[in-house]
Amino acid sequence: MQLRAGQRLKSTACDTEVVVVRAPAGEIDVRCGGERMVAHDDDAPRGSVQAGFDQGTVLGKRYASEEDGIELLCTKAGKGSLALGTTTLARKDAKPLPSSD
Repeated sequence: MQLRAGQRLKSTACDTEVVVVRAPAGEIDVRCGGERMVAHDDDAPRGSVQAGFDQGTVLGKRYASEEDGIELLCTKAGKGSLALGTTTLARKDAKPLPSSD
């Protein structure tokens, strides 16, 4: 699937929905719960969350892969975990602020 910043995607395995914050050039295989994600307005058949891809997504958190150049923002939480193909995406946590001694 060709992605672009601002595009909305939804999972076909659970309730997860995301917005693309940063997208790499070219085709990319974005999955949630082990199943391919589709455009938000697409009426794709529902699957189920596969074992190994069931860590869940957290509302308002970003998931990214620096080496692949992708960043997704979760707008609706679900039971499936986000992945590129079979490699799960890491949750991008906030950077700690420097101490104010």
